[in-house]
Amino acid sequence: MATKTESLRRRALRIRRSVKKVANGRPRLSVHRSSKHIYAQIIDDSVGRTLAAASSLDPKLKGDLKTGADVEAATAVGKLVAERAKEAGISDVVFDRGAFIYHGRVKAVAEGAREGGLNF
Repeated sequence: MATKTESLRRRALRIRRSVKKVANGRPRLSVHRSSKHIYAQIIDDSVGRTLAAASSLDPKLKGDLKTGADVEAATAVGKLVAERAKEAGISDVVFDRGAFIYHGRVKAVAEGAREGGLNF
């Protein structure tokens, strides 16, 4: 029987594989959440480079947030990564939730990014 980390890794790779199939050249917005923080980055898989990134540890956000582990922080991270993507000239992305369920903080990052102007 697979351990929990192996199962999470397999699920993340399965999701990532399906996301890359439908990407059509668009970069992916990858989300990772831990128990204390949330991270988002926009990755161009054709060259393997991060184009924009934001997290609840970012100096722009850290002072304004009560904690990095709530929906408000996730929404702020989504808006910040969308702002940085706009500066880099990116408007269309594909959403990669990794091994996480599209619910709660992961959903809040997506909604924040949409409010910030990203299309996916």
